[in-house]
Amino acid sequence: MAQLIRTDIRHISDAANNADSFRVLRGRVSALKIALDARFMPYLELAGFGSIALIRSSDLRFDLLSALVERWGPETHTFHFPCGECTVTLEDVAVQLGLPIDGSPVTGVFSFTDPAAVCYQLLGESPEDAIASEGELMCAARAYIMHMIGAALMLDANGDIVHLSYLPLLVDFSTARSYSWGSAILAMLYRELCRATEPQVKDIGGCLILLQS
Repeated sequence: MAQLIRTDIRHISDAANNADSFRVLRGRVSALKIALDARFMPYLELAGFGSIALIRSSDLRFDLLSALVERWGPETHTFHFPCGECTVTLEDVAVQLGLPIDGSPVTGVFSFTDPAAVCYQLLGESPEDAIASEGELMCAARAYIMHMIGAALMLDANGDIVHLSYLPLLVDFSTARSYSWGSAILAMLYRELCRATEPQVKDIGGCLILLQS
């Protein structure tokens, strides 16, 4: 009978009475490792990433995050507490991260004939001199936004990577803010929460600073 119970577990909380069932999830520490250059700020603000750029890294409590996962309902996308249900909303994303939640969906090209050429065209090289051209600063600002996406907003649980598909959306900064970045970030967080409820999963990604706060 005990073997049957273990086999039928589909949600980690189904084994809450088992002393060995609680696992602390792993994940990369959400941190912006590259120092923010003040010269990037006009471009970050124009693209809609000015507020999130000012948020520094926070200490993540993976024991707390793991306890939240045990309360997550994949069917309803809400946390089930004794006092009722609650969830992370688009309003939370807008208020806490300052990212746009209205506008076009965040979609991009998922295959490139020449990825290196795309990177060179849109990222170039980061300006290290005190004097840098506007084009160099724009390339560096794009690189910093990609860094924020990969390091804090759409955190990959296993590796220090960010998908190249977001880069073409940053070609024009005024157009970049027309995308609903907040919706994409929340959707990925929901997906990671649902994935982490499976007992065999040991890690979690997504915007963990938003989830913890």
